[in-house]
Amino acid sequence: MYMAYGWPQVIPLEQGLCPSAQKIVYLKVINRTLLVVSPTHFELWSTSQHRVRLGKYKRDSDSLQREGENLQAVWSPDAKLIAILTSAFFLHIFKVQLSDKRIHTGGKQPSALCLATISLLLTEQVPFTAKDLSVSNIVSDNKHMLLGLSDGTLYSMSWKGEFYGAFQFYPQPTASFDNSQMPLTLENGLSPKSHPKVLMSNHIIPRTSEINQLELCLPLRFLFVLYSDGELVSCSVSKKGLKQVDCIKAEKRLACGDAVCASVALEQQILAVGTKRGIVELYDLAESVSLIRAVSLYDWGYSMDDTGPVSFIAWTPDNSAFAVGWKLRGLTVWSVSGCRLMSTIRQIGLSSVSSPISKPNHDCKYEPLMGGTSLMQWDEYGYRLYAIEVGSSERILSFSFGKCCLSRGVSGTTYIRQVIYGEDRLLIVQSEETDELKMLHLKLPVSYISQNWPVQHVAASQDGMYLAVAGLHGLILYDIRLKRWRVFGDVTQEQKIQCKGLLWLGKIVVVCNYVDSSNTYELLFYPRYHLDQSSLLCRKPLLAKPMVMDVYQDYMLLTYRPFVVHIFHVKLFGELTPSGNPDLQLSAVRELSIMTAKSHPAAMRFIPDQLPRESISNNLVLSDSLTREPARCLILRANGELSLLDLDDGRERNLTDSVELFWVTCGQSEDKTNLIEEVSWLDYGHRGMQVWYPSPGANSFKQEDFLQLDPELEFDREVYPLGLLPNAGVVVGVSQRMSFPASAEFPCFEPSPQAQTILHCLLRHLLQVLH
Repeated sequence: MYMAYGWPQVIPLEQGLCPSAQKIVYLKVINRTLLVVSPTHFELWSTSQHRVRLGKYKRDSDSLQREGENLQAVWSPDAKLIAILTSAFFLHIFKVQLSDKRIHTGGKQPSALCLATISLLLTEQVPFTAKDLSVSNIVSDNKHMLLGLSDGTLYSMSWKGEFYGAFQFYPQPTASFDNSQMPLTLENGLSPKSHPKVLMSNHIIPRTSEINQLELCLPLRFLFVLYSDGELVSCSVSKKGLKQVDCIKAEKRLACGDAVCASVALEQQILAVGTKRGIVELYDLAESVSLIRAVSLYDWGYSMDDTGPVSFIAWTPDNSAFAVGWKLRGLTVWSVSGCRLMSTIRQIGLSSVSSPISKPNHDCKYEPLMGGTSLMQWDEYGYRLYAIEVGSSERILSFSFGKCCLSRGVSGTTYIRQVIYGEDRLLIVQSEETDELKMLHLKLPVSYISQNWPVQHVAASQDGMYLAVAGLHGLILYDIRLKRWRVFGDVTQEQKIQCKGLLWLGKIVVVCNYVDSSNTYELLFYPRYHLDQSSLLCRKPLLAKPMVMDVYQDYMLLTYRPFVVHIFHVKLFGELTPSGNPDLQLSAVRELSIMTAKSHPAAMRFIPDQLPRESISNNLVLSDSLTREPARCLILRANGELSLLDLDDGRERNLTDSVELFWVTCGQSEDKTNLIEEVSWLDYGHRGMQVWYPSPGANSFKQEDFLQLDPELEFDREVYPLGLLPNAGVVVGVSQRMSFPASAEFPCFEPSPQAQTILHCLLRHLLQVLH
């Protein structure tokens, strides 16, 4: 989950020789460096903590007159070479080298930033057979480049300046989709299950449409070819990449019919297609490129007349959200489920009858990207979204984003404490005495974050009173009650820790550490009262990098690729105090190796056995049984499938799909005022919230949609859930708000916490059980 905060920042760009005709032709981020190419020059900027221009290359007037302006560009995957194609079809290849000159940014020590040296390696005219061609964007691998031409051919060349000529590409696949089987419109977040796309034979028709865009995804061996008439064809490429152009084969023709841009999410295996109607359609690449859902601003009162067609789509690095820019106005960030997380366009609420743009609005001058969005790029961590306005060559707008501690990967989370973390701060939801939710901005100590930017992992203790935060190196702890930070006293110890995951084991913080010198991983156990090598409770070497980790009371779960599950029992000897001389030991209690063709797990959580509240209060159960090893765990896979794994026999039971996040609620709190103890877990996806209860019989858990219990609790397209307040029976979410100060050019983005009670749904369920 991504949420914008603060004011957009401006990165100024140099003006070229002909400012009136300027527009940005290429924007790309690799290795903490931003490349921006204009028709007459290009610049390299740092995207790290300090935004500094690292280098530039300006072409002279003779070169521009002889070889034409920069038309298309591509950056090699290793960031060492830049290829630029000019309007007169000259290919320029530049070499980028980082010098030894470090940039001083005002601190005591020189920063890690180095100036870039840019040199022109070669200039060759591309031997196109026709002179009146137009070209698409350029895609590349490490050795070869490919671009589409207006005559429908694909042209191949190498990073050494070798030209292999045009390849006559036949875009007629053996099967295509029938448009007549699809509904004309789809609501945000709804999956068109009742309108399946039908494969049908495709007649060979001579194609004269020009190629407008290429979208390459080498790990999945996909190449998508977009034509000027809106047709989009998916193709397969060779294992050797773009070297064998003749191996590119058309596979399917998508039924959108009015596509104008496309972007692939590798981790989710989703293709996002922007259309002339201003709608974005999501396709599942793992399921025969079938349509998942469509998102648009129609429900907020904006039509295609207001925004124009989609101009650009950019996925976040973790593929959990995507930014959509429109040709005429603004940009919006959506979650995969269809929740609108951020928008630069002024909103007047859902289901507006008339279009807001038709009404007089004096605040529109403060709206970012009012003239439309031409290009966008996320930084490598997802903390910044860089955007360029249509027709602008003077500046880049940079939007700051915070991420939510979702139940993913190797960092633990608690639903009791809701935290959004940015590159140098935490945004913490606080519940006031007036029952009003507020967002607290907590900046990390400068002494830590200046050396270890950015924030990479955040984990809250089970009671929500402590936060563990890790940057590039080391970690720090925050006591929410006392409002104090705890750091390593020895900086050399801090720099030896490269945290790849965080967990809380009661009052102990567990760090998954990467050891650079030996290329290995280990677990470090520190007491929360002291961060120092002398207080280290245990050091546990690991077999490999863990995919996911979880902890429940005295048990810890680690999972390695491809799918090997290890469960350890943690035993503490001595009192956990500075004078108690504590010691910690791990003993392996279970190991499972599971063979499956499913996608890899994104999260796994223990499911403790749920015991009746009466048996606990009446001491009918031995205390040892209350902390016995959990026999089941939940698995959330990267494709959204949620399943239940029996740790005794390794059997896996599919539960549901299209899940974005979930919270295990049973056995997590000993508080007698916990109102959701009867609930096993909750999950969230495009259907909204779903609640799961223990059930007798073979299927030990059953599910109910909140929507079935209360029509008002349908999928909220503006509020994204962050966690729960179990003592109040409330789901805490966050939505975007904007303030418009009179002195500022742009509005300030303000994440706003929202509370939604679910208590009446839980009570209704309990009444049904009693009857």
